[in-house]
Amino acid sequence: MLIRRETPADVDAIRAVHSAAFAKADAPEAVPVEATLVDALRADDGWLPALSLVATDSGGEVVGHVVCTRGTVAGAPVALGLGPLGVLPAWQRRGVGSALMHAVLGAADALGEPLVVLLGHPEYYPRFGFRPAVELGVTPPGPWGPRFFMARPLGAWQPTIRGEFAYVKPFADL
Repeated sequence: MLIRRETPADVDAIRAVHSAAFAKADAPEAVPVEATLVDALRADDGWLPALSLVATDSGGEVVGHVVCTRGTVAGAPVALGLGPLGVLPAWQRRGVGSALMHAVLGAADALGEPLVVLLGHPEYYPRFGFRPAVELGVTPPGPWGPRFFMARPLGAWQPTIRGEFAYVKPFADL
């Protein structure tokens, strides 16, 4: 497996990864929101090409994808929103998702970003250093409760980063 930045040639494969990863068993023909969300994020000003990463197999086929986009805390561009993170079902539970998480967090830290937030499972994401964002003084947007809204401070984190987090517009349009 290789982790690298997304290229224009990966767009269809990324859509396929998220379509398969988030397919509903009771409605497999329905296009999951995550599959179209990445396209909408790509068209947004908050898109950060350096933080859209793919995992490929030994033949170069895309088997996973993760992206971080610009977010704000109290209106300041001091945070990233992570997601979606998707892995083809045949590649799940084989370390692809973890490799993508470590790679995108390392890339964000290397770029001097102070904070990454996500909506996710509170039993899964703490292994990557995430904890409830409210513990850092960052409150969730919209209807999401603090249990699932988590944050990971990076090297540039400052405790003065406090307030309500806002995702880029495509997330608000969900």
